[in-house]
Amino acid sequence: MSYREGMDAREKILDAAAELLARASAADVSTRAVCEAAGVGAPMLYRLFGDKAGLLAAVVDRGFEQYLASKRAALPSADPVADLRRGWDNHMRFALEHPNHYRLMYSPELTTPPAAAKEAHALLHGVLERCAAAGLLTVPPEAATRVVMAANVGAALSMLTRPEQYPDIRFAARLRDSVIDSLTRPADAEADAGEPHGTGRGGAVPAAAATLAARLRAEPPQRLTTVEAALLQQWLETLADPGEPTD
Repeated sequence: MSYREGMDAREKILDAAAELLARASAADVSTRAVCEAAGVGAPMLYRLFGDKAGLLAAVVDRGFEQYLASKRAALPSADPVADLRRGWDNHMRFALEHPNHYRLMYSPELTTPPAAAKEAHALLHGVLERCAAAGLLTVPPEAATRVVMAANVGAALSMLTRPEQYPDIRFAARLRDSVIDSLTRPADAEADAGEPHGTGRGGAVPAAAATLAARLRAEPPQRLTTVEAALLQQWLETLADPGEPTD
């Protein structure tokens, strides 16, 4: 089989799988049905994708490509928190317009992680790095990324899998604002509001540490060795996310 023949067969299989997935009542398709629709034998499918999980991961990546391409091409505004809110809304919109692709992406049965999930996480992290560098984030960007992604995905899956319990998309906007407000602070906020010494959660020290860490990642200090820079980042991350207060 030539390279061109292999690519043609791959596209036929992906086209067939995507069409079947769009029509399926559940976020799943059988390899037998895909082979019949694509006009290829099972050995060809397994040669190209390894197994069913590999095929479904490739279908997800292909389905998410247009969405991720728009996120890659989006020009950042002067307000990274506003960009964060828009990113949440776009995520919800894509999920509701492509329910089976979305449910499949986050299905626990998908043992081969789609590359799209990793890229979506990285793009969100990039926005939160900008929030931190602007002094608007009160926790480290990686911690904020996990919180925002978990909440965004949870909201989308709740609406897709339990529409009778979540019939109004306005719930997602309320959750969005609650989550983002818990991780950010207004640009003109008082540094130590409510905490005189600025050492508690949301006080001046965690916010300043998160900001400095992000700025140093964007512009590594030339006067520090690699080891010194790594140690400084570790200290700043500890200060930025001190954990729950202890008695």
